[in-house]
Amino acid sequence: RSSDLAALAAGWPESVVGVTIDRQCGSSQQAVHFAAAGVLAGHYDLVVAGGVESMSRVPLGANAANGPGFPYGPRVMARYGGVPFDQGVGAEMLAERWGLGRTVLDEHALASHEKAAAATDAGGFAGQIVPVEAAGQRVAVDEGIRRSGSLEVLAGLPTPFRADGVITAASSSQISDGAAAVLVTSSGTAARLGLSPMARVHAVALAGVDPVSMLTGPIPATAKVLARAGLSIDDIGTFEVNEAFASVTLAWSAETGADPDRLNPQGGAIALGHPLGASGARLMTTMVHRMREQGIRYGLQAMCEGGGMANATILERLGG
Repeated sequence: RSSDLAALAAGWPESVVGVTIDRQCGSSQQAVHFAAAGVLAGHYDLVVAGGVESMSRVPLGANAANGPGFPYGPRVMARYGGVPFDQGVGAEMLAERWGLGRTVLDEHALASHEKAAAATDAGGFAGQIVPVEAAGQRVAVDEGIRRSGSLEVLAGLPTPFRADGVITAASSSQISDGAAAVLVTSSGTAARLGLSPMARVHAVALAGVDPVSMLTGPIPATAKVLARAGLSIDDIGTFEVNEAFASVTLAWSAETGADPDRLNPQGGAIALGHPLGASGARLMTTMVHRMREQGIRYGLQAMCEGGGMANATILERLGG
């Protein structure tokens, strides 16, 4: 009987259930999109949306059927003329297409470290990081930030993706471990639990580009999410665009015309790292805190993803 089932449900112990998704580098950003949609549909009350990556133990592409780092079968390769699907090669293709030279890319990389160091010293990440114990040490700041770089040092680094290329380890995101999560709920549930929402999901969008260059996806994703929100690029007060490579963010900036001072103002993945599954939620955490602290109404996040995919999200600040 329905009354018996209701009593059974009421008396059943509370539990937390979960599911894993794979949108490559944007997995935890996609998790936020799914969480918001599920809450809006009334399917869920509270969702912890996030991700984790331990790249020191599980290499990039380790779960690919055709060997680590190579998920594509022979028919896909034949379709694109046997060109290797490599993000580093894609980054070189972007640099060539947008005329980005070695010095410009290295300057962008140095600036990422400088901004991240300044933000760390000013306590800008203090409210976002949960300290952890590792190897007997307490880790409370990002460990990838380098404070002593120079253009002269960076100019001597090899270009592993092309012999005559411009992309180096310095202008690439760092392989790192990390985890990040955000809490998603409805205004009604937040009020009932005494929670104060920081921001709402204003609009989301997905885009796909060719899987060879693959890293241009944030450009059309940004255009789509702005159109969906009825906003212009100038309406956005801050941007978090994943710094997978310096050429990704520089190409995005050139195409969108966004104010460069609003782009990753506390540094990007070149300095802070890119633990793949965690990066989407990490960028969103940083952006939400900045919006609250600086009174910014709209923030836009975009991320390139494996295979030519891209996610874009516009958040709107809530509260004072």
